[in-house]
Amino acid sequence: MTLRLGDTAPDFTQESTAGTIQFHDWAGDSWVILFSHPKDFTPVCTTELGEVSRLKGEFDKRNTKAIGLSVDPIEDHHAWAGDIEDTQGHGLNFPLLADHDRKVSDLYDMIHPNANDTLTVRSVFIIDPNKKVRLTLTYPASTGRNFDEILRVLDSLQLTDGYKVATPVNWTPGQRCIIVPAVSNDEASKLFPEGWDEQRPYLRYVKQPGKS
Repeated sequence: MTLRLGDTAPDFTQESTAGTIQFHDWAGDSWVILFSHPKDFTPVCTTELGEVSRLKGEFDKRNTKAIGLSVDPIEDHHAWAGDIEDTQGHGLNFPLLADHDRKVSDLYDMIHPNANDTLTVRSVFIIDPNKKVRLTLTYPASTGRNFDEILRVLDSLQLTDGYKVATPVNWTPGQRCIIVPAVSNDEASKLFPEGWDEQRPYLRYVKQPGKS
């Protein structure tokens, strides 16, 4: 199954380090970052799970829950948690799904046979409170993810859901945004009374809405 942007994220029930997860109920009205890693007791994955644990406060600010996954059994997950805390300085503080039967991996197309026919690749899904898929990313097993970028995309999604703007290349919170082309200048003058920098009729920079 290939998930596309705007699709409803499939629901599932699966065992995790935080008990049995019924996904849609667990997500509630939060945003969710669902991400898979190839295997327990591996170096790159250890650094990633430590980083996600470190960022819990940032996710909380954004009404976002993180949930990880691998196809290893729950016993391995619990045993590995100690290594993550010892080496990364942050204990596991989010659920880690034990997808031993590959139920979730298959629903979310996390196993790519030409890369490895048994282990999950490094998939990332951002899912909004309406359970819609808003971002998909796939990394190879050898490359650790940049969670600063994942936070940046989350900030952009939440901003652009609230205002009629898009975010330009390399945007970070606080920088200028772009008024979306569907907004006329008449409408823009009401939405953005402080004005904007019109470099082309379709390229209108504006101060980030909601920033004082």
